[in-house]
Amino acid sequence: MSRTYFGTDGIRGTVGQPPITPDFVLRLAHAVGRVLKKTENRPTVLIGKDTRISGYMLESALESGFNSAGVDVVLLGPLPTPGVAYLTRAQRASLGVVISASHNPYPDNGIKFFSAQGTKLPDEWEIAVEAALQEPPVWADSATLGKARRLDDAAGRYIEFCKSTFANDLTLRNMTIVVDAAHGAAYQIAPKVFHELGAEVVSIGCSPDGLNINNKVGATHPEALVQAVKTHGAHFGIALDGDADRLQLVDGDGRLYNGDELLYLMAIDRLERGESLPGVVGTLMTNMAVEVALKARGVEFVRAKVGDRYVLEELEKRRWILGGEGSGHLLALDKHTTGDGLISALQVLTAVVRSGRSLSQLLEGVSLFPQTLINVRLQAGQDWKKNQALATETLRAEAELAGHGRVLIRPSGTEPLLRVMVEARDETQAKDTAQRLAEAVRAG
Repeated sequence: MSRTYFGTDGIRGTVGQPPITPDFVLRLAHAVGRVLKKTENRPTVLIGKDTRISGYMLESALESGFNSAGVDVVLLGPLPTPGVAYLTRAQRASLGVVISASHNPYPDNGIKFFSAQGTKLPDEWEIAVEAALQEPPVWADSATLGKARRLDDAAGRYIEFCKSTFANDLTLRNMTIVVDAAHGAAYQIAPKVFHELGAEVVSIGCSPDGLNINNKVGATHPEALVQAVKTHGAHFGIALDGDADRLQLVDGDGRLYNGDELLYLMAIDRLERGESLPGVVGTLMTNMAVEVALKARGVEFVRAKVGDRYVLEELEKRRWILGGEGSGHLLALDKHTTGDGLISALQVLTAVVRSGRSLSQLLEGVSLFPQTLINVRLQAGQDWKKNQALATETLRAEAELAGHGRVLIRPSGTEPLLRVMVEARDETQAKDTAQRLAEAVRAG
């Protein structure tokens, strides 16, 4: 059975349009509750959310849906997605639910789920929920209805968990850090984490009004962070997205470091501390310079499909601990079960404080290859896989770039576009090669 509602990260869309409507969300929670009750007599579900104004409405719908199926609910209030994952595990709950559309603007919202272990749920579980949605509801009677309560210290518990991932013998004293929470779920939490570890904190993007999440601030708009770091003469700037599972980081010079560079830094820090690191997982889009630099240090590098859930699947399959995406979704499975922007930032700062070196010094071993990406619109009925000119040009390009560049050609999942990406040590070569490939697509 194919999935109708679930995408790569839960269910997401524009509020007021199917499926992000209160009636559907109530039915969704009821269906999830019925799936849970097949294996548990009295399940308990935690519900957290970001700061979108629609979160109140969807929270009420979820609560009603779960209660109507005989499932107890614990409301966490505004809390980062990884915070919900942590508390689901810590509270021994049956399921964690997050109301968020992550880095999307405020008109959007979504629902995503975590297992009792604080991990993303498999496709089979999502298919079971969609099957339950097709069945008529089975309303619990008054005696078996679920109950709802609020966990008042949810934020405090998560703050302590984040701090516990930073070594006790280290401190952030004498360090000024700009923290940008994207007016999102970490607006109260992120500044406290860094302050309580000793840093002087300057907060931006920490004044949500329900309508300004991710608006010109946060990990998807790091320009505000760069400017604030320069204005305040800060040592670092840390930007999260709306649900705080994504990280962008800026040093005192205003230089922005992306997820590929931070993943490499986290790997090298572990190697320099003598820890075993058999391999690292990136994605099809991870810069080749990271792969080359890690292999030079004897670390295997594997590429997963784009999306943090696929990175996680590859890590679990290989029993590795480090992986991530250039967008700033970073996974350190020895610290948390899911991607966490705050914990990733603390891992980077751990490397800086412990080594006494700057970010640029720690990253001397990797210089990102220039990338050229060209989106070529496909004509109706055009089958790019049968384009012989493209196949020939691709083989030629791969031969030219062997060992110092690569070609990636993949279709868009949402538009009739073919994405042609070329990486090379030389920027001109990357541009020229990508242009040749794009012309081959158009000619076909």
